Amino acid sequence: MEKHYGEIIERTIRRNGYSISELSRLMKVNRRSIYNWFNQPKFKPDIIFKIGCALKHDFSNEFPELFSSDEFQKVFNDTKKTLQVRFLNEEHEKVSYWKDKYINLLEEYNQILSVKSGNTRTASMSGL
Repeated sequence: MEKHYGEIIERTIRRNGYSISELSRLMKVNRRSIYNWFNQPKFKPDIIFKIGCALKHDFSNEFPELFSSDEFQKVFNDTKKTLQVRFLNEEHEKVSYWKDKYINLLEEYNQILSVKSGNTRTASMSGL
């Protein structure tokens, strides 16, 4: 008996509690497309791979003839590294933002002090 790809994918999605709406958003397809995939006995392995990547699910267990676990793990690890780099960049931007804000405030404060001290000197000189 041949595997019915759509049924296997649907079972995996439902068993793991994945949302069809979330999957359609991640894959940039409408929900109807996903339901149509469930009815297809065969389809391209790259679609299965994209579904697995979107859901962070390793389909090499369900389709060992199509994928190795290494293929999914490489994508998951690359995604994890990308997210870590993005997080570090965001943190750096936050620190830079507050550092720049602090420097601007110090400069404004110094200008105010300069003006005040200039007024004080002018007032004391005129008093002489």
